Amino acid sequence: MRWERGRRSDNIEDRRGMRVGGKGLVGGGIGTIVLVLVALYFGVDPSVVLNQAGGLAPQTTEQQPATFSPEEERLKEFMSVVLADTEDVWGALFQRSGQTYQQPQLVLFSGAVQSACGHAEAAMGPFYCPGDQKLYLDMSFFNDLAQRHDAPGDFAQAYVVAHEVGHHVQTLLGVSKEVHAARQRASEAEGNALQVRMELQADCFAGVWAHHANQQRQILEPGDTEEALAAAAGVGDDRLQKQARGYVVPESFTHGSSEQRMRWFRLGMQSGDPAQCDTFKAARL
Repeated sequence: MRWERGRRSDNIEDRRGMRVGGKGLVGGGIGTIVLVLVALYFGVDPSVVLNQAGGLAPQTTEQQPATFSPEEERLKEFMSVVLADTEDVWGALFQRSGQTYQQPQLVLFSGAVQSACGHAEAAMGPFYCPGDQKLYLDMSFFNDLAQRHDAPGDFAQAYVVAHEVGHHVQTLLGVSKEVHAARQRASEAEGNALQVRMELQADCFAGVWAHHANQQRQILEPGDTEEALAAAAGVGDDRLQKQARGYVVPESFTHGSSEQRMRWFRLGMQSGDPAQCDTFKAARL
């Protein structure tokens, strides 16, 4: 990906080296980890667990001395460029429709973090919190993305950020609020199905970003599209469940299958049209 000459975003909040204290969810930090691991095992979006689990206790943070390698600092710079690129693309798209795009913040953390959605461990992966409109990312996740999910490469990493930004777009458009309200009235299976459509729309929005970013700034290099598709496939529910327990339960999907995630990212990338990303009206996912 050609990114070195790109604009850097000012919306990076670097919390690396900050230790999160306090008990977090009832039962303490260990309870949080257990909840997240159970969520992952059963194919449930961990952020949903964090949002719905009650009993938040006050959290404290403590700055720890930290030094970062040149590779880590370069990755932070890359994240800043990708975030700036999403700001430019979605800012222009919102302006075309007579709206104003509110830029989210990207919080970089190490180990654990406190958000408006609760206490989170790095093990749950990147997430977006509608409560504070921030993206949360422990950059060590990219090692897991490359090694466990067979999705190395900088454009695979960019896809991850663009997907979480897609959730921010959903919040600004009111989609997140509508889905949350619908899930409150739905059965567990129906709620999971709604969550899948929401995640696939975020994948499509990530593709929309890639389309416009490349059209305007020619960021793509040979193999970049394949890297993003590999990332989308690597975090498909069917693949994750197969890895975790050896079999697949489609009714418990919360993000969509590998094939679905690739297809919706590709649709967004080919069309560049957010209107094509209406997964909630799609007859076929």
